[in-house]
Amino acid sequence: MEHFKVLHNDKETAARAAVVKTNRGLVHTPVFMPVATQGTVKAVSQRDLAEIGAECLLSNTYHLYLRPGLPTLEKFGGLNGFMNHPGPVLTDSGGFQVYSLSRLRKITDNGVHFSSHIDGSPHFFTPEKVIDYQASIGSSIWTCLDVCVKNPASREDAMDALKKTKHWAERAKAHFIEKTRHMDPAKRPLLFGIVQGSIYTDLRAEAARHMAELDMDGFAVGGLSVGESKAQMMESLAAVMENLPKNKPVYFMGLGTPDDIWNSVELGVDMFDCVLPTRNARNGQALTSRGKMYVKNAPYKNDDSPLDPDCDCICCRNYSKGYLSHLFKSKELLVSQLLSIHNLRFLINQTKIMRLAAAAGTFKQAKKAFMDAYQKE
Repeated sequence: MEHFKVLHNDKETAARAAVVKTNRGLVHTPVFMPVATQGTVKAVSQRDLAEIGAECLLSNTYHLYLRPGLPTLEKFGGLNGFMNHPGPVLTDSGGFQVYSLSRLRKITDNGVHFSSHIDGSPHFFTPEKVIDYQASIGSSIWTCLDVCVKNPASREDAMDALKKTKHWAERAKAHFIEKTRHMDPAKRPLLFGIVQGSIYTDLRAEAARHMAELDMDGFAVGGLSVGESKAQMMESLAAVMENLPKNKPVYFMGLGTPDDIWNSVELGVDMFDCVLPTRNARNGQALTSRGKMYVKNAPYKNDDSPLDPDCDCICCRNYSKGYLSHLFKSKELLVSQLLSIHNLRFLINQTKIMRLAAAAGTFKQAKKAFMDAYQKE
């Protein structure tokens, strides 16, 4: 089954409009995926997600494994049934938690020993177990267990992490093939390999070539946007993109700033996710076509205009900056919902604009128009 098709390539850049075919529907790329780490996008309902045009969600194997637990998910027929979500879900393997919960884990050649951040109970993740866990979750796109190193990382640490990540990907792919051998190809989930290597471009290139040789269904770029400079991030990404095949989707893990997404799509990246739009919404920040704004700031107290006149979300159609400012200062829960809906819709709209620009061969002009307005203020 052909699971990825490039519909249009931009004339001057590597940007492209494409479609990923999953067992739960099509995902048009470039795409921004709202993050439902624990089976919910914070402060946003399923109806909201449908209205803002979310085509794919991101959830997390580690968190779902601990709570609600795999037996509960299996009882509901998987995560989609549990959260009543009809569309595709991509699950992160838990590798980022290896990075972010470093005080609670020990990495060995065979896998990762975790202590639960909830109750301290011991757990052991291996590449094979993570495949099994994602089968229980029932997601449409699975990822391989990987090792994400902190930034800055020594070359020695980055090489060690990459060595483990490559070996684990080989084990995961073998187990995935065995696990899904009986499935109808149209109903089989997809498996993405995660490309590591820290900020070392030669290691990034090596990692990309290895994942290409494993013939994964797609590729996830991990271990970036974790504190390195923008220049280091883009240099590392370029090294990856130069060494990946063009007939598979590429997913940049954890990237959510609009300008970074534009720059990454220009290099050929297809898929993005990040907690930034909902996390920043809970802190009163709105992403707009004219830059970031904080609704609590004094100038908005009596402002009767929408957050973004170019946005078609329920927040911008119905509420003023002044009202949102009042909600935030009054600590009303509604403001988190409205700003989260707006920020997600904004990023989903941006990826749609990128898709249309790539199809029209006008990506550079569209990017310049966005950057000129977004960075003006």
